Amino acid sequence: MDMKELNGYALEELKVGMSAVYSRTITDTDLRNFSGVSGDTNPMHLNEEYAQTTAFKGCVVHGMLTASLLSTVIGTKLPGPGCLYVSQTLRFKAPVHVGETVYAKATITELLPEKRRATLHTQCLVKDVVVLDGEAVVQLPK
Repeated sequence: MDMKELNGYALEELKVGMSAVYSRTITDTDLRNFSGVSGDTNPMHLNEEYAQTTAFKGCVVHGMLTASLLSTVIGTKLPGPGCLYVSQTLRFKAPVHVGETVYAKATITELLPEKRRATLHTQCLVKDVVVLDGEAVVQLPK
């Protein structure tokens, strides 16, 4: 297999305004697997009785599980395989619950050819509600 086939967009192919979306319906198995891998066993995510006593009135998905979907859209779609994260800001705006479909979207807002970097506006949405907003900077391969 030619490994070049696995590469994402080349710097020269990218344009400001390009965007891509990845979606996933979050399952209880996703939540529990993430908890196990990350070690985050906060009862807010895992104990319905405890979570009922919080402001959210029930279990919520880990914010970082939601944020990880941004890595998926950036690493597999835009700019795609071969790019590396430099930074990511995150502003959590609303909870996500098991059974909801999260749409992770990345849109190129700036290209820095001399540094081989791209800046992307990143968002996660459930229906039309922005649940996470941020900005990513990625390094593009040569």
